[in-house]
Amino acid sequence: MIDNIQNVSSLSLSRGLGASATESSSSSSLMAGSAAQAENSAMSFASVLGNMATDAANNIKAAESMSFEGIKGTANTREVVDAVMQAEQSLQTAIAFRDKIVNAYLEITKMQM
Repeated sequence: MIDNIQNVSSLSLSRGLGASATESSSSSSLMAGSAAQAENSAMSFASVLGNMATDAANNIKAAESMSFEGIKGTANTREVVDAVMQAEQSLQTAIAFRDKIVNAYLEITKMQM
C-alpha cells in the first residue's frame, strides 16, 4: 500500500519536467514533452487511485481468509496478525483519502462565483 502512495508522488509535474529536460535540449520539445506528461499524469492519477482501492479490497479479503485459516489451525498467529494489520492499514488509508476528497469537494462548493 505504501508503494502505491509513493507512486502518487511520482506523478509530480516537476519530476516529469526534469526528465524531459535531460532527454532533450530544445525548448519546443521540452514544452511538448511536459504537455504530454501532464496528460499522462491525469490518466495515471485515476489509475493509481483505482489500483489503491483494488489493493485495499484485496488486502481485506486476504485478511479474512487468513483469519479463517487461523481459526482452522492451518496458519500461525503471526501470519494472521500481519494480514489483519495490513488490512486495517489499507482501510485507514482509504478512509483518509475519502475524507480528503470530501473535504476538497465541500471547499469547492463553498467558493463564490
